[in-house]
Amino acid sequence: MKNTHTPARDRRALTLTLLSLLQFLIAIDVTVVNVAVPTIGAHFHAGTSSLSWVVTGYTVVGGGLLLLGGRLTDLLGRRRMFLLGAALFALASLAAGLAPNLEALIAARFAQGAGEALASPAAMSLIALLYPAPDERAKALGIWGAISASGLVVGVLLSGAIVQLLDWRWIFGINVPVAAVVLLATPALVGPDGPRRRGLAGRRLDLPGAALLTAGPLLLVFGVLRHSVPAALAGCALLGAFVAVERCAKNPLVPLGFFAHRTRTVANAATVLLSAGLSTTFFLATLYLQDVLGLTPLQAGLAYLPFCASLLVAMAVVGRVVQALGTAYAAVAGLLLTAAGLALLARLPDRGSLWVDVLPGMVAVAAGMGIGLIALQNAALSDVTEADAGTASGVQRSVDQLGGSLGLSVLVGGSFTGAAQVADFRLAFGWATVGVLVAAAGVLLALRKK
Repeated sequence: MKNTHTPARDRRALTLTLLSLLQFLIAIDVTVVNVAVPTIGAHFHAGTSSLSWVVTGYTVVGGGLLLLGGRLTDLLGRRRMFLLGAALFALASLAAGLAPNLEALIAARFAQGAGEALASPAAMSLIALLYPAPDERAKALGIWGAISASGLVVGVLLSGAIVQLLDWRWIFGINVPVAAVVLLATPALVGPDGPRRRGLAGRRLDLPGAALLTAGPLLLVFGVLRHSVPAALAGCALLGAFVAVERCAKNPLVPLGFFAHRTRTVANAATVLLSAGLSTTFFLATLYLQDVLGLTPLQAGLAYLPFCASLLVAMAVVGRVVQALGTAYAAVAGLLLTAAGLALLARLPDRGSLWVDVLPGMVAVAAGMGIGLIALQNAALSDVTEADAGTASGVQRSVDQLGGSLGLSVLVGGSFTGAAQVADFRLAFGWATVGVLVAAAGVLLALRKK
């Protein structure tokens, strides 16, 4: 039998592993704080609304800067931006682990999000160049995506063990040595970039658009969480200004004509509402498990095992579901599953049971997440060409992250008027259910008009 392993093939596999390793860390940091949130709140004497910044700060900055990160990758070099993003992520992780107060921790989470926005597009671009054949590229990106998804699961499980056996600060500290390995190995495995173009004029960066897309959601989140109408309105105004800037810019981050494609637009809008429901589940279910049911951080992390199992099973079968139902109907099925789980969680009693009151809803949400998100991602890439494939991918990832952070802030800020009570949890889960049902109805309506 002919040996298919060659030095070049092995080198590509090692490079893919390296690029995936950093993405694994990035994905872990999306969920690793959830189980630690009650402990961090107790350490800094912070309330629920303030604590939500620890979760949303990372994703809102990452989502806001993601499109700019992709543009910088094309202009300044893939390896350069990957190394810069990895270094920033490592330094921000160290700062988060050493944070003397909640404000410093939130600022470090902002910086982590910026590191992700630089590193992730660069990694995807490097993979695309490593595997130019479409079938090989699809397989490589599938591996990269699966490793990223497993990071979300590991983050939940790892958080409980670290918080209880070590200290919450180590959920950030463990990133530093792993990121250091990535920084040291990258120059040996990834070839140098070509020479940079001289002069900023040739680079045509839409910096005003990137600033508005980041500042708008941040100000909106701040206004909602602080119940400040002027701040929330200012955030909406900045997002409106972003649309105006994109309309006039010569090289916009997102050409407005991109949204003329109905299927993509509906898929991205549905992703916002689905991501809001998922973020709400992670955040509030963790608080309920520890603050209401009295579970330890380790027990709370282990309580997510059925959630993780359901998510992995759903991701394993989603290809067959899409093949049987079609992308749009698979997305509707995932959205309805998620809505059913959220509706169950909206009935949480003041003193409930893990097995009867919490896990059924969490398992349904996980199944819906595994099917719905992937189906919506496929729909968001409908009819893409070489000219707009990168834009379509960037928009989908941005709306996923921004939808989760903005949705969580709206649901938490709008439902919690003081100290968090189970009644507030029920209200937030109820509104999340309505949002996901609206998303399912929107996808169905788009199908009928096709």
